[in-house]
Amino acid sequence: MGRPDKAARAAIARRRSDAIDLRLAGVDWLTIARKLAADPAVNSDSIAYPQGYGSKRYRKEQDPPSNEALIHAACRDVRQALADRRAELADDVDELRALEADRLDRLFFVAYKKAVRDQDLAAIDRTLRIMERRARLLGLDMPVRTELSGPDGGPVQVESAMVDELEKLIALTDPDTE
Repeated sequence: MGRPDKAARAAIARRRSDAIDLRLAGVDWLTIARKLAADPAVNSDSIAYPQGYGSKRYRKEQDPPSNEALIHAACRDVRQALADRRAELADDVDELRALEADRLDRLFFVAYKKAVRDQDLAAIDRTLRIMERRARLLGLDMPVRTELSGPDGGPVQVESAMVDELEKLIALTDPDTE
């Protein structure tokens, strides 16, 4: 089975976008699935949605998918669309981070030359600030260890019900207990 052509991929992307829009509007899964179904007999608008759910069955003139299959397809579409959007955002963030690092490098070069050549304390401070910002941007700094304490620096108080619940959870994950 080959990859769908460009028009089919665009129709699938549109269906996924429509599914997300409907879900964001608070529409339930079955209604989404029926609105985006290929078979007009199932489609809530009584039209054949392009590349809709059950499109292969519809083209083969088979019975439409069950409600459960339609719901599963709609859920899968929304999950896939959200995963694609997260991947795109991650790529955008990486590109933006690289751009910001390049900008900081250019600023650093100017400040560094002035700091070294003129031994200008303000330029030295500016150079250090640029270095600190770059380290934060790229995650170069060592993590800071944080400890929690209760009132007056004492131990954190935990309710006994929470302790019981934690012990139960630990028992569930401990391979030595049955």
